[in-house]
Amino acid sequence: MSIVKVKNKSNSVTYIYESNGYWDKEKQQARSIRKCIGKLDDETGEIIYSKKYLKEKELEKLKSDKTTEIIESKRSFFGTTYLLNKIGEELGISEDLEKCFPEIHEQIKSIAYYLVLEDNNPMNRFSKWAKTHSHPFGQDIPSQRSSELLERITEMLV
Repeated sequence: MSIVKVKNKSNSVTYIYESNGYWDKEKQQARSIRKCIGKLDDETGEIIYSKKYLKEKELEKLKSDKTTEIIESKRSFFGTTYLLNKIGEELGISEDLEKCFPEIHEQIKSIAYYLVLEDNNPMNRFSKWAKTHSHPFGQDIPSQRSSELLERITEMLV
């Protein structure tokens, strides 16, 4: 990376660029990518950095600073799914599902919760619902995957 100064002839302002060189295999030539980081003050000769560049540098500093912890907050609806969880535990449905479908029991419960709570909506709206509701699987289940999951549920004789 290098710093390049380019004077604009029309307004006589000298702009400062960060230049990164690379080899273009297709054209078999050296190329560079320049990014404007500010301009040169004619009176003092100092660089006046752009706001965008200063924000990028501040963000890089925050990311590299190990003491700074970035916290993500998220709001999700929990009441009805909590109730369905408790009903499943009390009736033993959750335990039975886990025994019969150990790999996919959480996905089955999430789909069941969606179908109970959003009875008039199609399965392709599950993605949007999953973002705003707490559910056992905790992730999105695309419509195609839900069809595959439902195909795996068969009658079992115990």
